[in-house]
Amino acid sequence: MNKRVVIIGAGPGGLATSILLAAAGCDVTLIEARERVGGRTSSREEAGFRFDNGPTFFLYPQILESIFESAGRRLRDEVELTSLETLYRVVFGDGSSLDATSDIAELSRRVAELSPSDAEGVARFFADNDRKFDSFLPFLQQPFLGTKALLDPKLIALLPALAPWRQLDRELERYFDDPRVRMAFSFQALYLGMTPRTCPSLFSILPLIEYRFGVFHPKGGCGAIMDAMARVAGELGVDVRLNEPVRNLAFAGRRVSGVVTDAGRVEADAVVMNADFAAAMRAMVPNALRRRWSDRRIDRQNYSCSTFMLYLGIEGDYPEQPHHTVYIPSDYRRNLDDIEQARGLTTDPAFYAQNASVTDDSLAPEGHSTLYMLLPVANEHDDKPVDWEKATPRYRELALEQLEKVGFAGVADRIVHESVTTPADWTRDFRIHRGATFNLAHNFGQMLHRRPRNRFEDLDNVYLVGGGTHPGSGLPTIFESARISSRLLCEDLGLDVPFAAPEAPSGGLMRSLAGMGRRFAGQRGTA
Repeated sequence: MNKRVVIIGAGPGGLATSILLAAAGCDVTLIEARERVGGRTSSREEAGFRFDNGPTFFLYPQILESIFESAGRRLRDEVELTSLETLYRVVFGDGSSLDATSDIAELSRRVAELSPSDAEGVARFFADNDRKFDSFLPFLQQPFLGTKALLDPKLIALLPALAPWRQLDRELERYFDDPRVRMAFSFQALYLGMTPRTCPSLFSILPLIEYRFGVFHPKGGCGAIMDAMARVAGELGVDVRLNEPVRNLAFAGRRVSGVVTDAGRVEADAVVMNADFAAAMRAMVPNALRRRWSDRRIDRQNYSCSTFMLYLGIEGDYPEQPHHTVYIPSDYRRNLDDIEQARGLTTDPAFYAQNASVTDDSLAPEGHSTLYMLLPVANEHDDKPVDWEKATPRYRELALEQLEKVGFAGVADRIVHESVTTPADWTRDFRIHRGATFNLAHNFGQMLHRRPRNRFEDLDNVYLVGGGTHPGSGLPTIFESARISSRLLCEDLGLDVPFAAPEAPSGGLMRSLAGMGRRFAGQRGTA
C-alpha cells in the first residue's frame, strides 16, 4: 500500500512537494483553504484584468525545472517564460535612475554615470558574490536539523566570506561609495521583507542571482506557474481539494496521524505543512504539544514587514515605462525607521511597481493595461497597530502621487478598476501572522537551524515547507524547501528518492564579461 501524505496549503511549497511526493509513489492529498491554488503567489482576476497577489519576479528557474523533471515534465512546456532585457529600473529620490542590465560591462558604464568612482566596484562585487553563491549553494540545498549541522568544516571555512554577522549595507560599502549605487545592489533585501541595514550580508547573493540567471516574466503572471503546478500535480494523481480549511490535526501523543476538515478526517502516514507557520501552529496545534515553538516563542520572533498593495486596471498603457520599477526615496533611512521603529506611515515611501503589460498583453482587456504597486509598511505588531480602515484612503492617494514621480503621468485619471490589500487583509484573508508578508525575518538569529526545521522538531511525522522554514522566503528558496523536506520524508518512510539536489553550478558569472552579455542577449524573448 502506498504511503499516504496530506499537504496543508497549496502555496508554491505545497504544490512543489505534491509533485515530488507523487513522483515518489505516495498517495498525496493537497488541501487548500482558499478557492484557488498559489497562496500569496496566486492570481486575482477582476473585471477582465489579471494580477499576481504577491510575487511578480520569477528568479532562478533551475530549481523548479528540476522539480518538473522529477515528474517527467518540462517547465517550459507548461509555462511560457520571457527573460527581461531591462531587469528593472531603480529611480532615486533626487530624480536620477539606473536601468539594470545583465551585460555587466554596460552596467558598469551606467553606474559610472551615477558615480564614476564606483564603476570599478561592479565587476569586483559580482566576482566576489559569484564565488560566495557557488560555495554556499550546497548548504541551501540541505537541511539544518540542529547545531551539529553547523560543524561542517566546509561551512566553517566559508564564514569569513559569508560574514553573516555583518549588515548588508556595510557589506556594500566595501564596493561602492555612493549610497544610490549601494541601494541599487541591496534593495533586494525587500524580497525577504527586510532592509539593507538589518539584512545579513550573506544576501548580497540576491542581485547576483538576478544578473547571473536572469529575471523572468511568466505569461499570465507568477500565478500561472502555480496553476501549471496544480495541473501537473492533478495529472500525477494528487487529490487537490480547494475551499476546505484544515481545522486541526489528529494526534496520538505527539504523533500526527491525519488532519480534520469540515468534510471529515483524512488519515496520513505523514503531514506536510505549507500554511503560514506562526498562524497555523497557533490554530492547529495545542500549545502544550509544542516544546520548542510555544506561543511565547512564536510571539518573541522577529517578523518581516508587511505590504500595502494597489492593483490597478488602466485605460491605455505606459509603453515608455519598464516592466519593473523600484523607487528609493532620498531619505530612505527615515522610511525604514517609520517601518521598523515608529511603525507608522511615511510621507515619501519606497515602492515597487510592475508595468507587466509592456511584456504580456494577456493580463488586460484590449486597449488597457495593468499596474501593480507594492509599498513596504509595518506589520500588524501589537504595540503600534495602524488602523487601516482609516489610513487606506490617504495612503492610496499618496501611492498614486508616488507613481507620478517615476513617470506614470496622469495615472489617477486613467484608473478603470482598482483593488487594495492592506496588512489587515493579509492577516485576515491569507491567514498570515501579523500580516508579515515575507514570513519570519531572516536575521542572523533566525537562519539555518534557528528557523523552524524542515523535519518539524516538535511533532512526529510532520514536515514544513514554505518561507517559514529553511532556507527561507522567496520562490527559489521555497521550492528548495520542498525538495529538502520531500527528501527527508521519503527517507523516513523508507521510500526511494527519485530526485536529488543538483550539483552546485560551475563556471562563474565573471569568467567573461563580454561573453556573459552575449549569452544573456541570446536568451531574450521567450525562454
